[in-house]
Amino acid sequence: MRLALFDLDGTLLPVDSDHAFGEFMVAIGWADGVAWRARNDNFYADYLAGCLDIDAYVDFATSAWRARPPDESLAARERFMQEVVAPQLHDAALALVRRHRDAGDLIAIVTATNEFVTAPIAAAFGVEHLIAVELERDATGAVTGRVRGVPSFREGKVRRVDDWLAGLGRRWGEFDEVSFYSDSTNDLPLLERASRPVATNPTPALAAIAQERGWHVLNLFA
Repeated sequence: MRLALFDLDGTLLPVDSDHAFGEFMVAIGWADGVAWRARNDNFYADYLAGCLDIDAYVDFATSAWRARPPDESLAARERFMQEVVAPQLHDAALALVRRHRDAGDLIAIVTATNEFVTAPIAAAFGVEHLIAVELERDATGAVTGRVRGVPSFREGKVRRVDDWLAGLGRRWGEFDEVSFYSDSTNDLPLLERASRPVATNPTPALAAIAQERGWHVLNLFA
């Protein structure tokens, strides 16, 4: 039995879905163009630099849509999928996931982007198991802007994978191989835990680490 884990943004997608959803909020008029875009870009720069405040970002990222009626938010997400995400579903990435699925591997997407944005993207890749940032909801089911539980970000990805496997009655040690595909040094904790780390479309920083450690490098979008 083998386990295959995939980061999403920059790995299976050539874009960052979280940042792109913020841009989409501007495009449909749900967020102020100049101010929102500046803050969205700043948070994304912090992510790339490895110093993102995930709690502050989730509060910001959900603020454009969380107070709207659920049917409006879901309709906007569907438009986002059709207009922004669908053109970014590259054959090479779809084929990579399909190869692991056809081999009978247990598969999960492990992403620091929230579940609202990523649930339909995981479905588009045919991946049943999604480990994403979970959004806290109040008694009415409304999103509060806070993270529920451990965010699947940096070291939190390892914790969330551990908890997910435990929920399935499984553990790391029973797998003959654990692959993890990622583009970012933010994912070093999980890359280092995997028996087969794959630097996928890596940033220059991750590419340098992969070369130093002899990790496989995969470029899906070259």
